[in-house]
Amino acid sequence: MGLRLMATMLVALGFATAAARAEDTPLSLDPPSPRPQLLVIGSFHMDNPGRDVVNMKADDVLAPRRQREIEQVADAIARFKPTRIAIEYPRGKQAELDRDYAAYRDGKRELGRSEDEQLGMRLAKRLSLPQLHAVELSDLMPPVDITVIDYEAGAKRLGQEAFLAAMRERVKAHVGAVDKVLREGTIGQALRWFNDPEQLRESQRGYFNYARIANGDDTPGANWLQFWYGRNLKIFGALTRIAGPGDRVLVIYGAGHAPLLRQFAEQSGYFDVVDPLPYLDTRDAEAASVAH
Repeated sequence: MGLRLMATMLVALGFATAAARAEDTPLSLDPPSPRPQLLVIGSFHMDNPGRDVVNMKADDVLAPRRQREIEQVADAIARFKPTRIAIEYPRGKQAELDRDYAAYRDGKRELGRSEDEQLGMRLAKRLSLPQLHAVELSDLMPPVDITVIDYEAGAKRLGQEAFLAAMRERVKAHVGAVDKVLREGTIGQALRWFNDPEQLRESQRGYFNYARIANGDDTPGANWLQFWYGRNLKIFGALTRIAGPGDRVLVIYGAGHAPLLRQFAEQSGYFDVVDPLPYLDTRDAEAASVAH
């Protein structure tokens, strides 16, 4: 075995051991000391998976222009110097993620279109991190009878279809605004828009309307919200399990999750939550790119 290969394996083993120690640390009522920092970047889904109620349409992020913009974003986020990167990827597929990342890191695989890869893998390789952390639920089905949280059927049953339609129209208007920002601007501008405090508040407000799809004890909208909040609490719990003392944890997730993940992190006292906007400031790089 060559000395260079042996050194690489020992470094990787050391990182893996450190990661395992963070996961295996006995639970404590107190946060780690020093308290870990948490930077949550809410993103649009760059690969257009169509998982949301209303989906925006991103153009091809592999196009040269978009690749330059993603490099600018990666440059900005790298200033945070994360020690761990968590992404919206099923926990049960961590081994698959590890294989894909190792292949990319070794030059045997190209990046796919998702933000998990375009931002997560790109940054992990640049920062010589041994792995990315999959923190999404492996099974997105709720732990209850699906009919209990079916707010669409509930709205029809309760005669509240017009209210649900109005909710959808408002979401479509919001998505249309995002489409316009991305179509006319850069990926950096779009991510700053997503992570602007007022946009985050506006996005979060929309969820509360689901609780109003109800009549007496028939509350399908609130039942669905229980599932949504529970899903994000489980993601938050996974983040606490990967964060050790003094860690700087970068989270790249769908923008709809960002307000709740930040809320849970702040209110729990487990993390010091970091403002994302300074780490999404690509304006100087964008101006220089235009000048050339």
